[in-house]
Amino acid sequence: MNGTEGINFYVPLSNKTGLVRSPFEYPQYYLAEPWKYKMVCCYIFFLISTGLPINLLTLLVTFKHKKLRQPLNYILVNLAVADLFMACFGFTVTFYTAWNGYFIFGPIGCAIEGFFATLGGQVALWSLVVLAIERYIVVCKPMGNFRFSSSHALMGIAFTWVMSLSCACPPLFGWSRYIPEGMQCSCGPDYYTLNPDYHNESYVVYMFVIHFVIPVVVIFFSYGRLICKVREAAAQQQESASTQKAEKEVTRMVILMVLGFMLAWTPYAVVAFWIFTNKGADFSATLMSVPAFFSKSSSLYNPIIYVLMNKQFRNCMITTICCGKNPFGDDDVSSTVSQSKTEVSSISSSQVSPA
Repeated sequence: MNGTEGINFYVPLSNKTGLVRSPFEYPQYYLAEPWKYKMVCCYIFFLISTGLPINLLTLLVTFKHKKLRQPLNYILVNLAVADLFMACFGFTVTFYTAWNGYFIFGPIGCAIEGFFATLGGQVALWSLVVLAIERYIVVCKPMGNFRFSSSHALMGIAFTWVMSLSCACPPLFGWSRYIPEGMQCSCGPDYYTLNPDYHNESYVVYMFVIHFVIPVVVIFFSYGRLICKVREAAAQQQESASTQKAEKEVTRMVILMVLGFMLAWTPYAVVAFWIFTNKGADFSATLMSVPAFFSKSSSLYNPIIYVLMNKQFRNCMITTICCGKNPFGDDDVSSTVSQSKTEVSSISSSQVSPA
């Protein structure tokens, strides 16, 4: 076996070297050089200093501007809350532990950090799934003239939290467990070991299928149908330049949404599943840390893709920052919602983009 399993930890280095120490008690500089831990600190600090203000600003402008408080935007607020969860309860802990070179808060702190980091990441993931479903229902109208209301939006938000808790809670109660991962300065579910006491195998299969494969299928199906619908509408109005422009904008937005989701979660899921299916295989701590940090970066580019690229949200943010004025000359805060929408037949690009 190329790793060392201890009580509540697994270090990806054989104890034959005589170097392995508990990641709760000693710096793990035998896994990676000290400068790599400092690089992790710099990266996490960057995510905190950029992601935290953007997500807080998303909540602020939604609260201040009534025209943003429409049912289709509720899920964006939920997404911002999830990203704040990761920043406040995950990133701050990782910054401090990486600075010290080991998980200084002990096994209980590891379980708490792992729970909140997993919960925040899962709420963000399922928010993107619900967002895709909502856009599919509104644009493609599979249920006819269905009116999307506040109650439907709130049900979608409740669904994201139920699904997220169903992933984050089991390791706290004996179905798998939270242990330090990668460079041992952040915690996640245990897919490294075959410890029968924790039933890790069944949990990893459950997590991979329910909390990765199914979301990927739903997102690809929803946005695939949405693009087809928009192109059908554009084909019926080929002479309209605005229609063709709207179709290109919608397609670009959908591609960015899908790429953002895949960039955040595919590296982590693939590497984790490879480690799980190749128990005892040799891998570096750095290898596991890189995809984990890809998923953390979603707290920054989620609001960029889903909020800042939306004209209505962007204008409201600018007017909020500039004390009610928009120096760029776009629609000001008193503009009507219809002014920020480009219609494609009965389909508006602002229904496809997240607002």
